[in-house]
Amino acid sequence: MSDPNEFDGNELDLPDSPFSFDSDDRDDIEDDDDGQPDFRGADEIDIDLVMDVAVTMQVVLGSSRISVANLLKLNRGSVVKLDTKVGDPVDVVVNGRVIARGEIVVLDKEEQRFGVTLTEVATPGSNLKAKKSKAA
Repeated sequence: MSDPNEFDGNELDLPDSPFSFDSDDRDDIEDDDDGQPDFRGADEIDIDLVMDVAVTMQVVLGSSRISVANLLKLNRGSVVKLDTKVGDPVDVVVNGRVIARGEIVVLDKEEQRFGVTLTEVATPGSNLKAKKSKAA
């Protein structure tokens, strides 16, 4: 009777690589000439499947660059000067991507509420670039 803890490696018949395959197996794999994903049948996708997916939307009023020393001096009532002027368009960002630009508006029906009127919307496949920060 042999000791179950002894193993000399001769009992197993393993391939040279766990990722190796016979040339006959290659017939099942479609060649991807340009390295791009295959979207055949994409126009048959039911868009209703993603209608309930939550995304994060932000309206970016502007930005500012300040030193850490000045950041630590900020307190209640401090004013931070942004690189955006009154009337400049604001970026509408969804999941980190700028998808539109617009103007800030005050909502008539609700006091102390703001909204955004969209003035420029990215088309599918295009990218709106985020406004360059002018603050230094």
